[in-house]
Amino acid sequence: MSRPFWWLYIAFVASTAGTWLGFGAFPLIAIEELSSGPAAVSALAAAGLAVGALLALPLGPWVEGHRKRPVMIAADVVRCVALLSVPAAYGLGHLGYPQLVVVSVIAAAANIAFTAASGAYVKQVVEPGNLLRANARFESAAWTAIALGPVLGGAAVSLLGPIVTVEANAAGFLLSALALLAIRVRPPKTRADGPPMRASGLIDGWRLINADRSLRRLFHNTIVVSALIMATEPLLAVLLLGDLGWPAWQYGLAFGLPCVGGFVGAQLAGRLEARYGRERVLLVAECCGSSARSVWFSLRPGPRACSSLCSWNSW
Repeated sequence: MSRPFWWLYIAFVASTAGTWLGFGAFPLIAIEELSSGPAAVSALAAAGLAVGALLALPLGPWVEGHRKRPVMIAADVVRCVALLSVPAAYGLGHLGYPQLVVVSVIAAAANIAFTAASGAYVKQVVEPGNLLRANARFESAAWTAIALGPVLGGAAVSLLGPIVTVEANAAGFLLSALALLAIRVRPPKTRADGPPMRASGLIDGWRLINADRSLRRLFHNTIVVSALIMATEPLLAVLLLGDLGWPAWQYGLAFGLPCVGGFVGAQLAGRLEARYGRERVLLVAECCGSSARSVWFSLRPGPRACSSLCSWNSW
């Protein structure tokens, strides 16, 4: 693998590790420091996602017409500055709920731009024959961060408070920007101004999805499943951290440790698909996940609640 790839890999690891160390930081701050209720925590979680839904498709064509590395660096800097405003306001005693919402929206918009640019930029620093190896390294790093980040972040919150994980998240974005600055690859020629963001781009995206039967079904499935998961996540934060009084480390453990299942699923996916077929594997996995969730929600909170939630999340 080339030196530019390793700088890109370092940037990815830094930003991903920081993001998952800061998992749940905003709900923690809203619940423990600002005494926010379920509606406020849910609105905080939804604000950034709503912006992402509005910007995802039109941002794609815009990023396509611009150099990818500057877009990624700018997104990292914007996310870093936005997040650092939270500990600054907290230290001055002026942190409020509206600021958390604004920072969440800004971070989500920058994240959309970064994700759109990074997917294309990998092809500029990695030879076509090495793309599979490169993506495998990115996936391994991502699942490691997802599995360990919430656990370590929860422990840090228990010892030092929720603000420290926000600072760790901002530091990850700063390190990512510095690593991207170290890459020396001649970019391909693009239009200086790039294509403008138009409503027609959004319409074309919907037409493309609806024209393909399989893609349309997968899209609708993703919408339904993701909506149900995201509808319960902020409420679970209120339930576990507020009503049940779980410490932050236990909350992080419940969401981080089950992601070890991601490693198992990644290893088994190819073999299961080759033996049973893609559609059957998807259907069985979906049914098993639904059954596991039903078991969790039928349980009464008790000493074994954490292990039960871990089993549910692993699906």
